[in-house]
Amino acid sequence: MSTAAQQTDSTQHFDVLIVGAGMVGSALACALADTRLRIGLLDSQALELIPAPVTGSGFDPRVSALSAASEQILKGLGAWQRFASDAGVAYRSMCVWDAEGTGEVHFDAQALGESRLGHIVENYRVQNGLLQQLHASQVTLLPGVKVRGLVREDSGWRIDGNDGQRLQAPLVVAADGARSRLRELAGFAMREWDYLHHAVVTTVELSEPHQHTAWQRFLPSGPLAFLPLPSQDAKHYCSIVWSLLPDAAAEVMALDDTAFCAAITEALEARLGPVLSVDQRVSIPLRQRHAKHYAMPGLVLVGDAAHSIHPLAGQGVNLGFLDAAALSDVLHEALARGESLAELAVLQRYERARMGSNLAVMAAMEGFERLFHAQALPLRWLRNAGMTIFDQAPLIKAEVMRRAMGVSGELPSLARP
Repeated sequence: MSTAAQQTDSTQHFDVLIVGAGMVGSALACALADTRLRIGLLDSQALELIPAPVTGSGFDPRVSALSAASEQILKGLGAWQRFASDAGVAYRSMCVWDAEGTGEVHFDAQALGESRLGHIVENYRVQNGLLQQLHASQVTLLPGVKVRGLVREDSGWRIDGNDGQRLQAPLVVAADGARSRLRELAGFAMREWDYLHHAVVTTVELSEPHQHTAWQRFLPSGPLAFLPLPSQDAKHYCSIVWSLLPDAAAEVMALDDTAFCAAITEALEARLGPVLSVDQRVSIPLRQRHAKHYAMPGLVLVGDAAHSIHPLAGQGVNLGFLDAAALSDVLHEALARGESLAELAVLQRYERARMGSNLAVMAAMEGFERLFHAQALPLRWLRNAGMTIFDQAPLIKAEVMRRAMGVSGELPSLARP
């Protein structure tokens, strides 16, 4: 069984310390749990199962669109099997259209001979599945540890926590999110910029079934996504992500529930009928970040600590899971060769495996975001004509779907079927 570290003044030693027990950090800890390594996973929060949210719909507003690759990774770690059978929705198709024209694109899993494009799952359910695996493993769980300092020593890195805690390891992994404290302390250089948009996130009840389809409409103010959730008692639900300029987001947040339901119904052109009710809304500023390097001797970045992108296609957590799987491959191979896991040359193998792919996805999302905000008439015409042509090109569309699902290209071993 895993153990919770006692708060003492003595230094605790590990082979690998993972800072941040979110979905990506927990996935990496699970992936390394079968090695002879002493793995420590620390987080400022309690590492216990997260209770179901108390909302009107019963759904957590924070969901992920898990790709086939992420599903495969979670299955390989044993976490997927721990989800309740009704934990999420397998979405079979996607419909994307432009609010300022006739361009429309349809993606269908059947065109690839697949049963689904992915799953929409509440984040806390994924997290709980991973935590259950960790509690049954030899990974040492270190809850309630807040990183106060990071010191480079001859034998590796020392993390100074609250209440005099001192943790030491030759290899430290920063998986502590987009505002990574560890990344800041280590001095990783970043490229980042503000999208000047906020994402309004909530759950809505629909008057018509969502048809196991992810719906996305590109409005002049930003994209609106309706992501299908499980139906309950003949009621139909979607998680929404509505990207808006800050002033517009503030106006939407200030609407009463009736007015908001009317506004969101109009924004989706009532394709799923009138929106009947809405949970509490959350507004999140959107910012893109990317580290210029993912590795330095004995320290490496994964997930949002390395890169955070626009939630346009729900790819953020999928990139993070691929990071964890790729780093796991690199470390397993280094162990088999008798190499030092902290060597920069070893960690740069992970950087080379992931940086190009992450940058490509980020560039594509940035391109889409800029293209659909363009208001010049020639660009609007080109945008709509391009969507129509793309929708009628089955081979190209199929390859795009395979890439998004993570069933094409070079994949880490955990992501392979």
